[in-house]
Amino acid sequence: MKILSNKENLQILHEDNHIIVVNKRVGDIVQGDKTGDKPLSDIVKEYIKVKYNKPGDVFLGVIHRLDRPTTGIVVFARTSKALSRMNELFSNRETKKTYWAVVKNKPKEAKAKLVHYLKRNEKNNTSKAHLKEVPDSKLASLDYSIIKELQNYTALEINLHTGRHHQIRAQLSAIGSPIKGDLKYGADRSNPDGGIHLHARKLTFVHPVSKENITIIAPTPEDPIWNAV
Repeated sequence: MKILSNKENLQILHEDNHIIVVNKRVGDIVQGDKTGDKPLSDIVKEYIKVKYNKPGDVFLGVIHRLDRPTTGIVVFARTSKALSRMNELFSNRETKKTYWAVVKNKPKEAKAKLVHYLKRNEKNNTSKAHLKEVPDSKLASLDYSIIKELQNYTALEINLHTGRHHQIRAQLSAIGSPIKGDLKYGADRSNPDGGIHLHARKLTFVHPVSKENITIIAPTPEDPIWNAV
């Protein structure tokens, strides 16, 4: 069963006067979209409003997003100063992001760098990975390594070098190792909760105001396969 976030059950990983970091659940949307479903940003605002007894509107800046079926670390800014500095860190790739993925078909190599050119298809909201540059494509690169072999699946750790639309999903699919539950990219069946086994596991960055090094680790969702990883 899918448990969406609300202000009472938010999984807060880090909180200070400038930023708040949340462990996103399957099905949460980070920012409002055409579905009209309540976004995580509004839920975090409600949490702050109640916890700190704030009158009026609460400021909360959306810095980055995760796909709806994905879980893990999402950072929000609580001040405009933190928002502009965090936006800079993300756009200059001065953050280190580590993901975990569970795939059906074990990759041929235990560790490798994948480089593709991704072309986005707005109509069906997918990206296709090409080995050579094609019109309107963008360079995408990541490193992966196998961290655990399970009975029917393989768990990978992934470090992103670029941040493209559906990058990990498209690149793993391109090497014949689609993510568990990811029907859009070649998985043979969906997960019961409608999610996929892709988790934003770890984020390292310099705090936008205090300048200290921060490393956040997000626990994986409660399910038998993640528990085995």
